[in-house]
This record gives sequence, structure tokens and C-alpha cells, in this order.
Amino acid sequence: MRGLIRSVWDEPRPPNPAPRGWRDWALVGVLVAVAVLEGVLRPDLPWRALSVIVTVGLATTLLWRRSRPLLMIVIAFGAMTPVPLLTGGYSPETYTMAFLLLLAYSLFRWGSGREAVIGSTIILVKIFFSTVSDYPGPSDAVGGVTVVFLVGALGVAFRYRAKARMRELDQVKLLEREQLARDLHDTIAHHVSAMAIRAQAGLATSASRPSAATEALQVIEAEAARALAEMSAMVRVLRRDQPAGLAPGRRVADLRQLAGPGGSGPSVDVEISGDVDDLPPSVGAAIYRLAQESVTNARRHARHATRIQVRLTADDTSVHLRVSDDGDGSLIRPAASPGYGLIGMIERADLLGGTCVAGPNPDRGWSVTAVLPRKLPRKLPRTGSAP
Repeated sequence: MRGLIRSVWDEPRPPNPAPRGWRDWALVGVLVAVAVLEGVLRPDLPWRALSVIVTVGLATTLLWRRSRPLLMIVIAFGAMTPVPLLTGGYSPETYTMAFLLLLAYSLFRWGSGREAVIGSTIILVKIFFSTVSDYPGPSDAVGGVTVVFLVGALGVAFRYRAKARMRELDQVKLLEREQLARDLHDTIAHHVSAMAIRAQAGLATSASRPSAATEALQVIEAEAARALAEMSAMVRVLRRDQPAGLAPGRRVADLRQLAGPGGSGPSVDVEISGDVDDLPPSVGAAIYRLAQESVTNARRHARHATRIQVRLTADDTSVHLRVSDDGDGSLIRPAASPGYGLIGMIERADLLGGTCVAGPNPDRGWSVTAVLPRKLPRKLPRTGSAP
């Protein structure tokens, strides 16, 4: 029990809360207008001007409910404490003040564990004193506590749902990094193996060569063997102790294997233009994986699609890939909430210093567009976790 309490108390804030935006200002504006209308139209509202002023003032706390949830709870529930002293026991409780439930939700959704404990204590103390000073009856008292409890439970549910999705996205990115490491290994190891074979052949014919050539070939063979051993050990860890093969990875030329009639599904048309012969192996493998995943998604999700177009163009600095379909409507998952396959594609492109975006076409269908540099950056970008 002590461990549970300590874990709740030490719970950190969720990362990356949504910044204050126009929707927050619009919400406050609507609440202010509703509070003024209630003050004008509600005939049974005592201390009309004071009630409207307090309600309007507390509505502004919603602007900081995600960044400062505990402070907003203290301000909102503490501001109403001295009011009964000024009004002879009356506490301003307009119907509009139901928005205070949003502060309770934000406390459990965006606050740390200790903030949630302290804030919930403040709320319960406020409810207790309000009940004692103006007892509404057992049903209303229990109902008020139940509503606050349900709002807090909703905040906790959304909090841990977001945390679970973040863990899933991190797992997808990790798997994509492993796949990229495998592609890099398979390509480089293939060429290093060829270098080792050439060195061994040179050693076999070294009798007719100067001794310097023999020494150079010995160094080449030793370095190649060491590189293969170290790379195989590294990828064995990434592959969870699976053997590391030496077959060459996918290349841009393999894109043509995606073309063909779709049978019961849409056909795939592949077009390659520009100089793609000297692309780095990792870039070529990434282009193929991005196109393959995009074609798979289009066949799976594009409704009534008859054709999928894969267009690859290359210039002096970058390679452009576009995969589009002619389905009627967008994919099932919108671009604002990408699926795990799209997350992996974005991660792969970002690791190589490029970009990958997806979204519906202006007329119909869906498109995936990726841009990768012809040369890898000296330092690959670091990517953060999602939300």
C-alpha cells in the first residue's frame, strides 16, 4: 500500500501538453458571453453583478488548465472562499460555473501525481464546507461528489490511454530502426564480403607480386573480417539473437517488382526517372520499403481504387517518391492521426534526413510523398517520441 501511494505521489506530468490555442480563447469567449446572458436573464440570481464578475474571472483559468492545473484549481476554488464573507453567507454559483469540472479533469489529465493529490484535496474540502454551510440534501451532496469523481476518472483514463499509445508508437519506431539497421547491414556486409573475397584472391596470386602488395592484401583481409564480425554481432543483438544473413538488401530497381495487374485489387504502375544508379544502398532500400508499405496500405484501405501509381524522380540532390491511388475518398485513418505503418515510414525517412507525408488528394484518392537526400547527412537527426 505504501508503495502504491508513493508511486502515485511520484507520478510525473504527461509530456508535451497541447499549447494554448484559438479553441481555448473561443471557449473562454463563449463562457463569458453565457455568464453575462445568465446574469441578465436569470431572475433568481442574487448578487447579480458580483456573481457575473466572479464567473467571468474564473473562466480565464481555463487558458492555463493544461500548463498550470494545480494553480488554476487553487485560484478557482480559493477565489470563492472570501465571497461568502462579503455577501453574508452567499456563495456565487451560477450555472455557467459548471466549467470548473474542466479544471478537475485537467488536474488528473495533465497534472503530476502530487498535484492531483493536493488539488483533489482542495476540491473535496471546498465541497465539504459548501455542504456544511448550505446543506442541499443527501442526494445532491452525493451527486456532486460522484460527478467530480467521474470527471477525475475520465481524466485518468485519457491520461493512461495517451501513455499507452505513446508506448506503442515508441515500439513502432524501435522496430523501424531495427529494420533500417538490418538494411544497412545487409547492404554493407555484402560489399565487405566481396572485398574480403578479393583480398583472398589477391593473396592466392601474391607469389608474382611484390611483398608490399601482399602486406596490403593481408591488412584488407583482416580489416574486412573484423568489420564483418563486429557488424554481425551488432545486428544479432538488434535481431534478438537471430542470425545475420549477408544477402544484398532491396534496391530502387526492385520497385518494378511492385508493378503489375492487381487481380481482384487495383493495378500498380511504376515509373522511374532520373539517375538512380549511384544512390546509397540505405537510401535505395528506404525508397523500396516506403513504396512497398504505401502500395500495401492503398490496396488495403483505398475503397473502389482501380489504379495505384508509383512515381520516383531523382535530381542532383534528392530523390522524390510519390505513391497515389484513385480511390473514392481518403483512407480510413486520417492524416491527423496516422497509423503505425505511417509512423514507421515517417521514422525511416527522418532517420535518413528526409521527410514523408501522407494525406488525401484534392480530387480523390490518397497520396504518400517522401523526399530523401542522395547523400546521407553526417549526423543523422534524432527523433523524439509521439503523441
